[in-house]
Amino acid sequence: MYHEEIYYTSLETMKNKYDRQRMSCAFSANSLLDFTQWKKSTRTKLRRLTGIQKLENCDLMPQLLETEEVLNEGYLREKWLIQTEENVLMPFYLLKPIDHFVKKRPVIIAAHGHGSGGKLSTAGKTDVPEVNEAIKCQNYTYGTEFVKKGFCVFCPDARGFGARREITTQGDRPEQYMGCSCQQLNHMAMGLGLTVTGLWLWDLMRLIDYIELREDCRRDKIGCVGLSGGGLQALWLAAMDDRIAFVGVSGYFYGYKDSLLEMNKNCSCNYVPRLWETVDMGDIGALIAPTPFVIESGTRDPLNGCRGIDNATEQVEITRKAYALFHAEEAITHDIFDGAHQWNGRKIYEKAEKYLCSQITTDMEK
Repeated sequence: MYHEEIYYTSLETMKNKYDRQRMSCAFSANSLLDFTQWKKSTRTKLRRLTGIQKLENCDLMPQLLETEEVLNEGYLREKWLIQTEENVLMPFYLLKPIDHFVKKRPVIIAAHGHGSGGKLSTAGKTDVPEVNEAIKCQNYTYGTEFVKKGFCVFCPDARGFGARREITTQGDRPEQYMGCSCQQLNHMAMGLGLTVTGLWLWDLMRLIDYIELREDCRRDKIGCVGLSGGGLQALWLAAMDDRIAFVGVSGYFYGYKDSLLEMNKNCSCNYVPRLWETVDMGDIGALIAPTPFVIESGTRDPLNGCRGIDNATEQVEITRKAYALFHAEEAITHDIFDGAHQWNGRKIYEKAEKYLCSQITTDMEK
């Protein structure tokens, strides 16, 4: 069998190029005025890089598809469908507490990551064996945990997952419906000036448009949380949309060099053309200031890269500098737990209740 003795690879050269470049929108503001100007220009640049400026609004056309009561859990699971672009439909589960005394509830968007079956895991569909296994492995039922705490919880399918997989990945076998078509989507999108990151961001922004129309949801108390790829979605949504009042990111906050350049076999959905010339992840986090923000990192999460938790804490320190400008250091929390790539939630639940659950309006208050 033929065998090469030496391989002439490009990784070290790419790492050197990364180190030599200057990120054009790295956070460096020294005053609130500087921050406002930096935030505006950076958001404009990121809108262009992700391609969301190419996307157009349309009629949401919401449809309620089914309703079921989750026995002994005190909430309803409704299946809905909205249109996010013309002819682009997004299904989601809405989890609602069965309590007619509360008129308007705070909201959580529970974004899923990979290996979840899309919305099935976050919405607690434990009757599907493979989904139940993912739930046990990665503590994926944060959607159901939030509804039990009194939130209205929206659990959408991101493009490429669940009922939104591309035709080449459709099927009923577990390796298909627990998988995704991120690579196919990004291949299609990039040639059109779009990205999977941008498409996910757009769909969640349109979901907020829908939430704002509902009479049972507080439009001033909307949070977004997610694990892994769900953390990507939550991070970008909070960074680009001021309607988010709380964000919790789990297993997705680290430097791009260690975690996506060196670990270049990670999913295609992470990659945005020219992003690393523009910002690192801590700079995206800085756009969120002073909105309450919890980042949780597992000490044994392999996605932190070869330097481990240091790769996460370095990025958190960049974000903290933005919060310091607002004297809002208490609004950002980095919860480091002893664990792998999984949802923990201990500080996310605590802080979400603190910042989103005040002044709940009930039917008795008239």
